[in-house]
Amino acid sequence: MNSSKTPGLAGFVILKNTTCHTEKKISVFFSIIFMTVGILSNSLAIAILMKAYQRFRQKSKASFLLLASGLVITDLFGHLINGAIAVFVYASDKDWIRFNQSNILCSVFGICMVFFGFVMAVERCIGVTKPIFHSTKMTSKHVKMMLTMVCLFAVLIALLPILRFRAYQIQASRTWCFYKTEHVEDWEDRFYLLLFSCLGLLALAISLLCNAVTGITLLKVKFKSQQRQGRSHHFEMIIQLLAIMCVSCICWSPFLV
Repeated sequence: MNSSKTPGLAGFVILKNTTCHTEKKISVFFSIIFMTVGILSNSLAIAILMKAYQRFRQKSKASFLLLASGLVITDLFGHLINGAIAVFVYASDKDWIRFNQSNILCSVFGICMVFFGFVMAVERCIGVTKPIFHSTKMTSKHVKMMLTMVCLFAVLIALLPILRFRAYQIQASRTWCFYKTEHVEDWEDRFYLLLFSCLGLLALAISLLCNAVTGITLLKVKFKSQQRQGRSHHFEMIIQLLAIMCVSCICWSPFLV
């Protein structure tokens, strides 16, 4: 009777191991694809923006191009660093005990997640509001100072747990690290989560408000304009703003809430 069960049990074990191995390959494959697409698209955007910045360096468009370049560069490094760590975690079968005994990799992963997430949210917010207030004399020097302050503030937020000897935690999916989100009982852990969420939601709300104001303004101009080219251009900008709002809400709102 034991011999009759052994082949079936062996077959089940082999099938289970094969399935896990296939899922591991698929996870690593998709992580590499997403990271590669992000790096290539941002690299192309950087090349275009740098060329445009050299062309309009002494004009009013230079400050906005510099701001857009900062956003794209931040997004590039976010894909590169976080993506590389994620690929390594998937390739190692998410065995954190084996490669993260001193918790260094988890801390680096968590710091990068907080830093790039916060910087990209704020820079997108500034990028949306900047065209509305284009009449203000914001020079390239002002933009550089603004980007520097945003990065320094993001570094402070990302390093707060480390400075307070609070380690970043491996999350439930065992694929990434972040602030402690499970069994949160201490007020300090709650503070970190609320700080990140509130700042992210504030940046998202400002972006949505400015997108809405800009969209309404463009609609008014569209209805007043009698030129077909003007109507087409305004309609295209409205579609782009709606797309930005939808993507921001779908990607960020559930996580932040």
